[in-house]
Amino acid sequence: MYADSTCVLGPLATYAEPHCYDLCADHADRLTAPNGWEVIRLAPDPAAAGPSSDDLEALANAVREAARPLPPREPRPGTPGAPVEVTRRGHLRMVRDPGTNSSEG
Repeated sequence: MYADSTCVLGPLATYAEPHCYDLCADHADRLTAPNGWEVIRLAPDPAAAGPSSDDLEALANAVREAARPLPPREPRPGTPGAPVEVTRRGHLRMVRDPGTNSSEG
């Protein structure tokens, strides 16, 4: 609230907004405003401190996304004989030799 010469300290923002900054507890406690400005400190809600159902759903979605196999990649043109990625789990990859039939084995 620049026009009102007011700084408001409260819970972390849930969306991006201009002139809004997230501060750690140490910096929020030491915040000073310019002379003539008012500082309003909103007390955090203790019930909101724990994970919400939205937080848990976002975490579950991130885990599902990371576990989803990637489509197989074809070798780059100019690199004959390059292995072909079949699937991936995190940092592990399963590859096959492009000279073998994918229906084997």
